[in-house]
Amino acid sequence: MDIQQLPKAELHCHLDGSLSFSAIRQLARWADISLPESDEELKRLVTAPSDISSLNDYLRTFDTILPLLQTKKALRFAAYDVAQQAAKEGVIYAEIRFAPTLSTAKGLTAIEVVEAVLDGFEQAQDDFGIVVKALACGMRQSNLDETYRMFKEVSRLATRGLVGFDFAGNEADFPTGVLEKIITDTQALGLPFTLHAGECGCANNIAQGLKLGIKRFGHATALSLSAEILDDFVAKEATAELCLTSNLQTKAISELSEYPYHIFYDKGVRMTINTDNRTVSDTNLTKEYQLFSDYFGVSIADFLRFNEYALEASFATPEEKMKLLEKLHQGYAPFLNTDSN
Repeated sequence: MDIQQLPKAELHCHLDGSLSFSAIRQLARWADISLPESDEELKRLVTAPSDISSLNDYLRTFDTILPLLQTKKALRFAAYDVAQQAAKEGVIYAEIRFAPTLSTAKGLTAIEVVEAVLDGFEQAQDDFGIVVKALACGMRQSNLDETYRMFKEVSRLATRGLVGFDFAGNEADFPTGVLEKIITDTQALGLPFTLHAGECGCANNIAQGLKLGIKRFGHATALSLSAEILDDFVAKEATAELCLTSNLQTKAISELSEYPYHIFYDKGVRMTINTDNRTVSDTNLTKEYQLFSDYFGVSIADFLRFNEYALEASFATPEEKMKLLEKLHQGYAPFLNTDSN
């Protein structure tokens, strides 16, 4: 099975956590910020260490990158870099998320941040044929009034490729219930939500999201802890954005063999496979597929199904989905004819 050649769709990838080393070094030169000379030392700086104890420890790894993403030029370059990485491993559709307010430290407005990122995505689409959309993240631990103003401001870019919103950050201390009003108010702007939930053992965060009408959940690992919530998730045809390596690092699972894949599979959960953070988690989508194959016996037919789920749950237009699904099926046809799994 040549996994890298398989067409893929990715719904859960963070811009600031997925920059290539070469891009990080270029951004640092532009920002006049010193970095270690060796890639090995740089990797230790921007990749999550093996001994982290929680999601919050994992999130601290981003501190090195955020100062590099404070200009339009840097944001355009970063967006292009991440989309290019995805295209090189067969990704035909990607939604890449980022928190606009984290790139406003040097005077950019939130809308300028999103416009710059969309510029980079558009160039990557022209150069590589990949379809790339943007998701604007709010941070759970940030001021929610300011976050709502940001959501409202950037929502006008929906026609350019901003397709939805998300909440990331400290899930343990800022559960979904705290976000209910801002989610409801933001949904009224006309764009859908995906939500980080169930990454810290909190199945109720998923349940609360389902009650708010959210149909996509980042990680969703804690679904396995509640049969009732799991049944509701399946009944509502919600989609889980699985991030295997990241979940191991953040201690959402203690080892890969304990990941609840078979529980989800047997229940019929609509699963998708994602990187979360290519650089911080030292991974890519091909590696993630290989882990699912090695640990859980996932077949090419399963991968096709998961990518169908991803495109169906994506925030692309109906016309885009139809074209992408056709491209996906054409790309899988020769592999399915020879699949011996």
